[in-house]
Amino acid sequence: MAYDLTERLVIGLSSSALFDLDDSDKVFRVQGEQAYRDYQRENQDIPLVTGVAYPFIRRLLKLNEISDEPLVEVILLSRNDPDTGLRVMNSIEHYELSITRAVFLQGQSAYKYIPAFDIELFLSANEGDVKQAVDAGFPAGQILHGNISDDIEDMQLRIAFDFDGVLIDDEAETVYKKSNELGDFHSHESSKVDIAHNPGPLKNFLDRISYIQKLETTYKLKNPNYEPVLRVSIVTARNAPSHKRAINTMREWDILANEAFFMGGVEKSKVLEILKPHIFFDDQKLHLKSASILPSVHIPFGVANKVVHNES
Repeated sequence: MAYDLTERLVIGLSSSALFDLDDSDKVFRVQGEQAYRDYQRENQDIPLVTGVAYPFIRRLLKLNEISDEPLVEVILLSRNDPDTGLRVMNSIEHYELSITRAVFLQGQSAYKYIPAFDIELFLSANEGDVKQAVDAGFPAGQILHGNISDDIEDMQLRIAFDFDGVLIDDEAETVYKKSNELGDFHSHESSKVDIAHNPGPLKNFLDRISYIQKLETTYKLKNPNYEPVLRVSIVTARNAPSHKRAINTMREWDILANEAFFMGGVEKSKVLEILKPHIFFDDQKLHLKSASILPSVHIPFGVANKVVHNES
């Protein structure tokens, strides 16, 4: 019987998201493919340094402990070939991550294989791969470089999302971009306050996270000493009155965020540095640059990114 992934939260992950590959990439760029192959073979038993997504992935996989059947599946989607990719798999084994499925593509982009594995989030440090995935309608984000540390004493898993262009589509954001008037944006949102937004690229991912949160609540009823670890936060540039439609949309989706920050133009990094999410998703790189000490993911979706592209 085939292994069914449809009932699990499936993350597709490039090796560049999970590990720091700067040294390896430098060998490839400067000395070429054969030198890179020799380098990875010579160092295949030396674990790679953990990368930006590692704290998030490590905690996410631990959620499998509350269920008899795995809730989370992480699949490696690598531009390495199987030979050079052995060091990546050895590193996964070294860090005791329960990642057993891998795809090695020898320089090819992995985005075409996202539907084959029912992936609801693809993370990569490769901007081109992520852009291709999003353009094809798949949920993907680019892991941005940052000075990331993993506090092993911190047992929570905090996931933070921007709202427009991440959890919902860019309908409302398009209204603002066309007029550049905040009043027009608020009027549009107030006129549709009871109409749920259309889903954005990470809506299904959030659905899965919300489902696991509900399982945590059930698990705690049977195991009183268990402390739920998953916390979901919304950190958005919206403010009143446009907050109402956002909240009503979450109600319609039966998703309850633990925290919501309606920033109204205040710099998001001021909150994020206190919140300390293990991963933060935003569709605008401008909001992520000031949060570079945090594990940040750019979602290159919608009108905000088309505008940036046309101006560059």
